[in-house]
Amino acid sequence: MNGIYDVIITGARCAGSTLAIYLSRAGFRVLLVDRAVFPSDTLSTHTFFNNTAAILREIGVMDQLLKTNTPPVRDIKFQFDDTIIEGVIPEVHGEGSCYCIRRTYFDHVMIEQAKSEQHVTVLEGFRVTDVLYDGETIIGIKGVDQRDCEQQFRAKIVIGADGRSSMIRKLAKSELKVTVPAAAAIYYGYFSNFRKEDVPKFEVYKIKDHTAILFPTSDDLYVVIGIVPLENKEWIQRMKSNPESGLRDFLANHFQDTSIVERLQSAQLMEPVKGVVGYDNYWYNGMGKGWALVGDAISFKDPGMAQGMHDAIYGARILSSVLSNYHDWDRQWEVMADEYQKKMEDEFMVRFHMGCQISKNEPISEQQAAVNKLIRSHPVAIQKFLGIYNYANEPADLEAEIESIIQSQS
Repeated sequence: MNGIYDVIITGARCAGSTLAIYLSRAGFRVLLVDRAVFPSDTLSTHTFFNNTAAILREIGVMDQLLKTNTPPVRDIKFQFDDTIIEGVIPEVHGEGSCYCIRRTYFDHVMIEQAKSEQHVTVLEGFRVTDVLYDGETIIGIKGVDQRDCEQQFRAKIVIGADGRSSMIRKLAKSELKVTVPAAAAIYYGYFSNFRKEDVPKFEVYKIKDHTAILFPTSDDLYVVIGIVPLENKEWIQRMKSNPESGLRDFLANHFQDTSIVERLQSAQLMEPVKGVVGYDNYWYNGMGKGWALVGDAISFKDPGMAQGMHDAIYGARILSSVLSNYHDWDRQWEVMADEYQKKMEDEFMVRFHMGCQISKNEPISEQQAAVNKLIRSHPVAIQKFLGIYNYANEPADLEAEIESIIQSQS
């Protein structure tokens, strides 16, 4: 394990393992470290759509992921107040199915694939405490292993794939470019015996300023999510003091006219409720001299968009291509940084702004309600709407379709 690497990646989940796999196949010597020992759980939306499944198949892990016995999902249902929009998500890259795989399984499959790559060394249970500098350039990391022994490793670049509280981002003093605070808290639990609808589907219910999200995951469980306005201190306190009864009561109180309450009655909570109270949508500068960020370390948007896993995996693919296209990194940091930032923003910024809008947690306006009813009544508009989530369409495609429908009716 001693020696100098081309790349050190801190964080071995979605972004880190994907990046290690791509860089190893490009011939780079990679050290992949994580403070966790896998299998290990983490807060997550669990969800990736079929465009991400195509990348995972390209990497070569999709067959292993399917062995987790997680049901494929093709149908999506949105209910906005009294308007329901539902359908089958468009096929992309020959993939039709989406998945919500528990992170204990997903991340374990990914890190095991990284371990099998020729040029990857993996160190679990390693906590990064500092970075090493040569002048203004980061040249390595310092940290503590499972035996509480301090170790140092050097590389041409150190990459933070270490999540929302990224240590590498902090130590590199990356510039915060955009931040938008969310006006909601999110709580979720894993339930058994939760009755699905006619077919497994992603379900999103937004009634006034309250939201519930449901989807099937591994081990025959359902993830049941309640999104609570931060300003409602009473419900936040109830969630904190007794999370299970708080979540059940929240759903029963605000979603009486949906099927959620009935389906939840006979369901059993299998693990303690998890949650996060308040969070920021943010975007940081992604690269500097000797360092880069990927996944939640560089940007994070509202989990209601269900894009975090895709952003991590596809962002890692983008970063690997940028690093592979340059050979004299020491002389080209600025050019590489500009290219990486532009590619990431071109790919993800539109949906980042959508996430920021969701985070405001505002009731649906009369204008938006009218648009939702229009979408519901037109199959092509439904497909354009659903296709935003798997990149089959861009928001501009939906807007053009809505404009076309309005013109045809005038």
